Amino acid sequence: MSNQKEQVWFITGASNGFGLTLVKQLLDNGYKVAATSRDKTNIEEKIGKTPNLLALTVDITDDNEVKAAIDETVKTFGKIDVAVNNAGYMLLGALEEVSAKEFQQSVAVNVFAFQNVIRNVMPYFRQQKSGHIFNFSSSAGYSADAGAGSYNAVKSAVIGFSEALALEAKPFNVKVTIVSPGLFRTNFLGAFPVAQNKIEAYGTQHLVDAMNQFNGQQPGNPDKLVKILIDTAGKENAPLHLLMGGDAYERAVNYYKSQLENLEQLKALSFSTGFE
Repeated sequence: MSNQKEQVWFITGASNGFGLTLVKQLLDNGYKVAATSRDKTNIEEKIGKTPNLLALTVDITDDNEVKAAIDETVKTFGKIDVAVNNAGYMLLGALEEVSAKEFQQSVAVNVFAFQNVIRNVMPYFRQQKSGHIFNFSSSAGYSADAGAGSYNAVKSAVIGFSEALALEAKPFNVKVTIVSPGLFRTNFLGAFPVAQNKIEAYGTQHLVDAMNQFNGQQPGNPDKLVKILIDTAGKENAPLHLLMGGDAYERAVNYYKSQLENLEQLKALSFSTGFE
């Protein structure tokens, strides 16, 4: 890949949270950035206009709009080196509470939109024999939470398809990194939807209240996370899994340990299913 300062980045969900922080750091350090949001003025108002910024209004669930945005980025800056699937949200609610429409919309934004970016950026990456895709998952993609099953589902999906993508992209010298943050001090906990059909027996409102109370006290520093992404982009030894935050690391390690123990306990049963 080209020298880091010559990299062109394409970032979804760039009007707030990690996306906005990443755009600001990149521009401050001389990178070129295409930044998408549902309304590009939300980006321009927070950052201002600069020749190195291409702010784009994009519905990332629309494949045609994503393709047009990626094509416009290449037309404007000559190439794309790094694509960041950052846009997404957490839907809270027990699975019985979550409607089909709410679940489908969550999958559309958190899964299908990622595929739209991958599908349309890979032709450029394959042609130039380089590129790096960062897919934002979450520590919630490694283990389940009562009241957040739909979020666990989409973030687990990101991990699964990103691992496959890494194998598919490797022959073309394209890197893939799954970014899985724990709790970071962004606006994430202050802007999540909740299932409309609340069922009192599940106590979902108690979870919502706890999230709201914790907002602003998250231990993770988003500036430090995005600096790691910038330093990692294009590196030969870039990791596939990037767990961000001590809480994310502990969560994943504890989950895998418990799963290995469970598998070992059931080993004889697993092996008993073959033909004699």
